[in-house]
Amino acid sequence: MKLNELKDNDGARKGRMRVGRGIGSGKGKTAGRGQKGQGSREGVAINGFEGGQMPLHMRLPKRGFNNIFAKDYAEVNLGAVQKAVDAKKLDAKKDVDHAALKAAGLARGGKDGVRLLGKGELSTKLKFVVAGASKGAVEAVEKAGGSVEVIKVVPAAEKAAAKKGKGGAKAKAEA
Repeated sequence: MKLNELKDNDGARKGRMRVGRGIGSGKGKTAGRGQKGQGSREGVAINGFEGGQMPLHMRLPKRGFNNIFAKDYAEVNLGAVQKAVDAKKLDAKKDVDHAALKAAGLARGGKDGVRLLGKGELSTKLKFVVAGASKGAVEAVEKAGGSVEVIKVVPAAEKAAAKKGKGGAKAKAEA
């Protein structure tokens, strides 16, 4: 078989119905739109409109709340860190920070840094540099002989605002 010999099976593609081409076609005059009214006109967008009755999406109660100030942490469990160390994806001699966890495939997302959680066992001595850690996680790391340093991660929006502010101050100082 050659590329120029490829074709669809018979009946796989149906041709477009040409409407408004005379009474004999069966789709002449109103072209399948019935008569009169909004639906027969062009540019009708009435999805979800229920003829004046309150639409379903408005009848249902509102649920939940989306906090625009919520921090976005990549959550990492100690058990997963131990597995990565055993698989030699993480170097136990270096600091374990967001970049190292990301490289090992443990931290996905986390615009505001990494939060360490205490699920699983940790037997390797590690030094963590993270944005947050649960009490249980800190205890487990210290029990294994390691340490947890909690740093303040500056969100990207604040960095951009600070940078913008600095540029303005330089311009004023030079003038």
